[in-house]
Amino acid sequence: MSQKSQNISILIALLAFVMVVLIVGGIGLLTLGKQKEVIQGEVEVSEYRVSSKVPGRIVQLFAQEGDFVKAGDTLAIIDAPEVKAKYQQAKSVEGAASAMSDMAQKGARQEQIQGAKELWQQAKVATDVKKKSYQRVENLFKEGVVSAQKRDEAKALYDAAVAQEKAAKSQYDMAVNGARQEEKAAAAAKVNQARGAVQEVQAYISETIQTAQMDGEVNSVYPKVGELVGTGSPIMTISIMDDIWGSFNIKEDQLKGIKVGDEITAYCPAFDKEFKMKVYYLKDAGTYAAWKATKATGQYDLKTFEVRARPTQKVEGLRPGMSLVIKQ
Repeated sequence: MSQKSQNISILIALLAFVMVVLIVGGIGLLTLGKQKEVIQGEVEVSEYRVSSKVPGRIVQLFAQEGDFVKAGDTLAIIDAPEVKAKYQQAKSVEGAASAMSDMAQKGARQEQIQGAKELWQQAKVATDVKKKSYQRVENLFKEGVVSAQKRDEAKALYDAAVAQEKAAKSQYDMAVNGARQEEKAAAAAKVNQARGAVQEVQAYISETIQTAQMDGEVNSVYPKVGELVGTGSPIMTISIMDDIWGSFNIKEDQLKGIKVGDEITAYCPAFDKEFKMKVYYLKDAGTYAAWKATKATGQYDLKTFEVRARPTQKVEGLRPGMSLVIKQ
């Protein structure tokens, strides 16, 4: 084969290679241009943590990870001997305050009341005697038998007897009525204060028995039986399976006008199923990790938005962590 023929063969081969590259590139561009953008999210669920206001030791756990619990179910029991001791102290203070209040309300003992009454009766009899003596002396004075000095002495003795009777009556009334109203009010206030302390400790004692606040599934259990937990330390996490949603991070050029209240179609690979979801939350995700610079290409910066949507109807089997896909 001549040199000219070889050159022609090489040229034909190069042209064929270039044509193949162009054809493959064109097919790729057409295919990519027609491919829909995929937005992937994840199923999430509301949760609440079970924790106690008092420190103590876990003595029993009634729920494990994966268990479904209903509101009011007992989840854990904590042993808190310090709280029980404070309850006994508070009850003792309440008893002492109640006794003081009863004494203030009832007044003196019956023996004291009886003694005061007898002294008053004695003073009353003495007053009657002095009154009669004074009246006799007064009559004799009018007849001129006794002097004015004798009449005045009899009057003074009578007045003194009246004063003693009044004093004895006051002592008797005080014994019957008991303490003053201010003292009774103060004693009653002490009782209320002591009862408040007892109720406060009772509230802490109720915290030693932890119950479920809402229906849900136990997601995590942190301490083991026998371990100590501090004030506010989480004991377990409950997932509220009735409050489930999907979370998507979408760049603003892919939002395509999505707004709160719109319905979107999501695909769940776990079920190979599509279902409707309603957008209820839309907010920019911040610039710390969701910002894309495009100014180098002469365009603009893109921010990422967090979009949350709930299924319009209950989807059986939908669980947190499952993938969700929105195809545009």
